[in-house]
Amino acid sequence: MKTPQDSEEFIAEQKQRLQENPECATSSYNLGVALLQEGKLEEAEAAFREAIGNSGRMFEAWVNLGYIYFRKGDMESVVQANLHAVEIEPRYARGYANLGFAYLQMMKTEEAIEALEKALELNPDIVQALSNLVNAYLQQGDVDRAVEVGERLVDKAPDFALGHNNLASAYYNRGDYGKAVEHLDRAVALGFDAHPEFLKALEPHRKS
Repeated sequence: MKTPQDSEEFIAEQKQRLQENPECATSSYNLGVALLQEGKLEEAEAAFREAIGNSGRMFEAWVNLGYIYFRKGDMESVVQANLHAVEIEPRYARGYANLGFAYLQMMKTEEAIEALEKALELNPDIVQALSNLVNAYLQQGDVDRAVEVGERLVDKAPDFALGHNNLASAYYNRGDYGKAVEHLDRAVALGFDAHPEFLKALEPHRKS
């Protein structure tokens, strides 16, 4: 992709290529990415669908469609788009990570855990998948697994503020308030905007 300052030139270039070769899936995909970066969701969606129509292997186009549906708040369509992606490319870890996030938002906890575990099996370094898995186990009520995954998360990404916040929540739910304070303070130090109610709940557990 070109730099943001010449995105209009890049878009014009892709459109010209499509005039010359309307069935070029790569040009349609590149056009969709550029339009998405400019926030032109409807035009980007049309371009990605054109790419998919011209190539049966465009799993990245399905993932980008999922992002557009997420921006629109349509979680069911996020799920369907990413299911298409992993059906085309079963080893695409990001597609499973996206599925897990969408299922988590829909309160489909078992499906979320299954998808996130699959994503991490394929790529253990997807930090956001680990973070969402902490929340999924908390949603399920399995606090010990939430703590275990949270510790894996902060070991892998010690400067990931959201990870420390999620681990703090897991420790709080397990009743280990000292650890909860420690990780929430770490999250705040890293720039995380902690929920005021969580800060208030931990206040009595701080050492004087």
